[in-house]
Amino acid sequence: MHKLFTDVFFCFFGAMFYVMNSFSCIIVLWIIYSSTSGNEMRVGHCTKVSRSVNMENLQNEYLFPEIFMREFVHTQKYPHARLIRLGVGNTTEPIPDIITSSMAEHAHALSTVQGYRGYGAEQGHMELRRAIAEKFYNNMGIEGDEVFVSDGAQCDISRLQMLLGSNVTVAVQDPSFPAYIDSTVIAGRAGRFQEETGKYKNIVYLNCSPQNNFFPDLSTASRADIIFFCSPNNPTGSAASQQQLKQLVEFAKANGSIIVYDSSYAAYISDDSPRSIYEIPGAREVAIEVSSFSKFAGFTGVRLGWTVVPDELLYANGFPVIKDYNRIVCTCFNGASNIAQAGGLACLSAEGYQAITTVVDYYKENAKIIVDTFRSLGLKVYGGKNAPYIWVHFPGLSSWDVFNEILEKTDIVTIPGKGFGPGGEEYIRVGAFAHRESILEASKRLKTLF
Repeated sequence: MHKLFTDVFFCFFGAMFYVMNSFSCIIVLWIIYSSTSGNEMRVGHCTKVSRSVNMENLQNEYLFPEIFMREFVHTQKYPHARLIRLGVGNTTEPIPDIITSSMAEHAHALSTVQGYRGYGAEQGHMELRRAIAEKFYNNMGIEGDEVFVSDGAQCDISRLQMLLGSNVTVAVQDPSFPAYIDSTVIAGRAGRFQEETGKYKNIVYLNCSPQNNFFPDLSTASRADIIFFCSPNNPTGSAASQQQLKQLVEFAKANGSIIVYDSSYAAYISDDSPRSIYEIPGAREVAIEVSSFSKFAGFTGVRLGWTVVPDELLYANGFPVIKDYNRIVCTCFNGASNIAQAGGLACLSAEGYQAITTVVDYYKENAKIIVDTFRSLGLKVYGGKNAPYIWVHFPGLSSWDVFNEILEKTDIVTIPGKGFGPGGEEYIRVGAFAHRESILEASKRLKTLF
């Protein structure tokens, strides 16, 4: 059996371990990982179906399950360690009662004849679609029927890959969220991986570093059909300015490109940086926007997001992109959970939005504590103001070595910057999603280490 068995089960049980933290799941994960860690496992009957060359082209495991495995190994080595997880961006604070009450009421109604509902519209309930348009895109020209409700931004990124032609070229920020690159590889658009550069041959990497204020030099950038762009950025925490996004839209128009704009962290913006690409004139003609309830409403486990596809966005032959995306959604998705959508609607009520804003402010205060901690140690620190992520520079050091040292000596889990692309080497990403006492304890441990 090919290594696909490893990949699928590793990701599945890694997620189970993180969420459930059950002893039985840990044992199963360890057995599967240990027995299938080679290139392939020849047990039982093999079919005559070849493994996808695109899957073979993926490098290593997906980043976050790799982090889960290293956590597991560490806890086996130090069973009494009190681990502090500041790595994977999983929210920790309870969802406000006004939101969970709405979901519970909807769930209970399903047990009655009057309240039962089956399939809904694949695009989402129109009431929620309109509420999203009004709350996040007021005065930007976005209508409810241009909003597609989903089970999360990461799922939509893969659906958008299905939407695109097989020969389109792709550009990503470097560093960037790994799903943009990995889904491009799976779709067969990335070309071969080049060991010497750490890059895929056919992907355009847009360098985003402190030297260019984390915004690429578009005057020298190569053209690409699709530009994945995240602001505030994961992992650097940097939010693009109005002027920078204006340059991006103009670049896309001049090159006939489509921007896939990820605004999942927009609720964390604390300055006048745009919260949507559609704040920029002309963006409706060149941009799709993906967003999520995960990080601003604590819906990491509830699963709810949305994608905006404006009517004006057209293919080269003049055909509306929204019509194809609607077909993709209707073919590959049966709609977000009715219960999750009820919670999303409650989030956008006046009282619900105020409640979740309080939780966002809590994480932002966590981020400030982490930023102050690393700065007090004389390290260069970025992010933390407009995003729940802190990007810390360790000049001349391997990011995996820094990750390992911090985990080994402080029992704190971070994320090595190399996992976000070659531009992330020498950095680690530290998340602000934790209870306050854990953040304060992490601060003490880090000060002791450095």
